[in-house]
Amino acid sequence: MEQYETLRRRFPRFFYRGYEIEETGTALGITYHFEIEGLSSFAPCWTFTRPECADGTAVDGLMERMVFSLGMVELVSYWKITCSPQVVVEAGALDEKQIRWWKDLYYNGLGEFFYVNQIDNVNPDDFMEIICEDSADQTACEQVAEDFTVASEISGILVPIGGGKDSVVTLELLRQSGAPLYGYIINPRGATVHTAEVAGLDGGHLMEVRRTLDQNMLELNQKGYLNGHTPFSALVAFSGLIGAKLLHLPYVALSNESSANESTVLGSTVNHQYSKSFKFERDFHQYAAEYLPGSAYYFSLLRPLSEFQIARFFARQKLYHGVFRSCNAGSKTDSWCGHCPKCLFVYLILSPFLTSDEVRAIFGTNMLEDSSMTFTLDQLVGIEEEKPFECVGSRDEINAALVLTIDRMEEEGEPLPLLLRHYKQSGMYAGRKAGRDRYFAYYDDENLVPEPFAALIKRNCVACTDNAIG
Repeated sequence: MEQYETLRRRFPRFFYRGYEIEETGTALGITYHFEIEGLSSFAPCWTFTRPECADGTAVDGLMERMVFSLGMVELVSYWKITCSPQVVVEAGALDEKQIRWWKDLYYNGLGEFFYVNQIDNVNPDDFMEIICEDSADQTACEQVAEDFTVASEISGILVPIGGGKDSVVTLELLRQSGAPLYGYIINPRGATVHTAEVAGLDGGHLMEVRRTLDQNMLELNQKGYLNGHTPFSALVAFSGLIGAKLLHLPYVALSNESSANESTVLGSTVNHQYSKSFKFERDFHQYAAEYLPGSAYYFSLLRPLSEFQIARFFARQKLYHGVFRSCNAGSKTDSWCGHCPKCLFVYLILSPFLTSDEVRAIFGTNMLEDSSMTFTLDQLVGIEEEKPFECVGSRDEINAALVLTIDRMEEEGEPLPLLLRHYKQSGMYAGRKAGRDRYFAYYDDENLVPEPFAALIKRNCVACTDNAIG
């Protein structure tokens, strides 16, 4: 907290100076220019590689506004170094409504950052002042035709691929729609590339994007300046609109589920997954409709579902089991570390729907026999108030998965491993057994999923409990 106050006094102003766009026949490059006055300047870059099918110029008034908006998200990664009280935006214009929108995103998207850094007196009104010339050009607002109009004919869907089970489920569900699918990968790695390959996405249906962080920021992080989590999925949202425009696509289909709405810390609004939440999705949808008219329709296909249902559908997608990865600790080596909260969560949520040998084969180890993961298990199921700061499911659905796994193993005469014995002895099993089937028929009506996609979800993922496990 003391460091936060000290840095704000020393470096009171952060500048979004501008951006440069370079367009070639094969790529669209963007370089942003930020500055913490008196400390350092920064020039992060984005490169959108054109797939084989892309053609025509892309830089028009809408693209300029999209690029400027992506920079408004990118800047927070650099602003957080000193949390300067003033942010001076010189790269474009914002009206008062936009300024309130951006402050809301920053405040909620940095909830984990403030919490972990023990910055506890942050006020949503005055933690940041955004200074910007008010928009004198109302052309964009005048072009809004009430709201997004869902395309009557599906000409193509952009699907961001993260390499985990969620984007696999989105790809496999949307394949049933018959619409052309285009993968969208930021900073490709083994799992994302292999997922696209298994999904049958060739070079004409895959956009690879490079996001390059500025070295000055990385050096300041090493020197002990403020660092922490930022709303990455907001970058996916704004950059996804750019990708969809480059490919002339009417839809961007994310893979964020209803579980992302749950706070990470009980009794608070601190949510590691804020920019995956429905609040952000709805807010972003409205922002794009008003200030980026003509852009693609952004929605999350999996929003009506729980992680529990997603895992059940994914368990049947055997071709992906050897290539998907969700472990942040093992991201550089494209592996499962087998010792982190994310690995344990995925292990648990798949366990009701796969045999013990199948789950163990995915991770290369039996995590349920690892005594060092006991505290993490307690965090995941709600024995501890604070969940791990990872993209994990809700406490209720993890408990449902554990109860089902224990029941399956006991019915098959399989001895319970250490973590499941601990869970059962804690009293959680007895208290949760009555609700073990609740998520099979779950459907969250708070979503932006257009028809006929909603019908695909209900047909494939919303089951009657009589024959639910199968």
